[in-house]
Amino acid sequence: MRSFRFLLPAALLLASCAPKASVECTVAQAPGAPVEVRLLDLNSYKVLDTVKTDAAGRMRYSIEVGKGQPEFVYLYYKDTKIASLLLQAGDRVSVKTDTLGNYEVTGSPESEALRGNERAYAAFQAAMDAAADPKELSRIYVDHYRADLRYVMDHPTSLTVVPVLFEQLDAYSPVFSQFTDAILFRKVCDTLKTVYPDSRYVAALEKETQRRENALQMQNLVDKAGVQSYPELSLPDTKGQRVSLSQVPAKVVLLHFWDSADATHKMFNLDRLLPQWKRWHDKGFEIYAVDVNPDKSAWAAVVKAQQLPWINVNDGRGWASGSLALYNVSAVPASFLLVDGEFSSASLAGENALENELKRILK
Repeated sequence: MRSFRFLLPAALLLASCAPKASVECTVAQAPGAPVEVRLLDLNSYKVLDTVKTDAAGRMRYSIEVGKGQPEFVYLYYKDTKIASLLLQAGDRVSVKTDTLGNYEVTGSPESEALRGNERAYAAFQAAMDAAADPKELSRIYVDHYRADLRYVMDHPTSLTVVPVLFEQLDAYSPVFSQFTDAILFRKVCDTLKTVYPDSRYVAALEKETQRRENALQMQNLVDKAGVQSYPELSLPDTKGQRVSLSQVPAKVVLLHFWDSADATHKMFNLDRLLPQWKRWHDKGFEIYAVDVNPDKSAWAAVVKAQQLPWINVNDGRGWASGSLALYNVSAVPASFLLVDGEFSSASLAGENALENELKRILK
């Protein structure tokens, strides 16, 4: 029984020592008003609590904040956001606001910066709504884009850059709308991961960065499409070296999408593809195999174990890979035949279809 007497107080002590941030807020002319505390949960808000102000309009609230995991917290009066905060463990923040959301914040440099960015964004939206001339609209947008870019570049280790990068012109148009913005997203994301490796906001930025990198890759491939009849692919092999589909030195290339985690696909390699490769490779046949397994280590192990002699590539993005979208691949295995740099219209359905085509072309 003694062990339990000591364990329970220790657990309570640990819970009480959990890192927290405290907020003291005064809402002008709002005694006894309900203030809702909301936590940003990526694409939505999670209501943490509703706290009533006292007779002087004051309220206090403490929130657990993990070490190295700052949280975006918002205070609402009815449906109006009256304060935006970026809280770190140990912060003691003071907010003075009114029911319209005109507020000042002290005790948290990150929250102060967040407030400044939100004001700039609101002014930008108001200016865009008020302008009618296309040239004026363009000037307003370019000025704001450049201001955002300067802020992001000047504050690479601050989580306040995350909402800046996700700013929208409207529901369908981001402020950072250029394909090449993916380069900026990657630079910022990699920097923030070194500072806040466990932050879910950085994880969300990583996901968006990958989406943008895929879009950039696809755009680059589309730009090159005029010189060839099929979308270009340039993916890393088992040594991390990029291999371009267009540079494969073979008359006939089988572009093959597969999953190294699927036992039937591995059997297909040995039973169907390997015999054809051995028979026709010296006559001008090659296989460019794109794996959709995001576990690159497991994929490389399969390639080595099966001693697959053809070109094996994998970008580690699984079904988020832009290569699948380029070829409209929704299920694997899926194969395409390229002959002399052109798409072949021949069907590869059927057990002997590939062999028959190779006999016809390379005999």
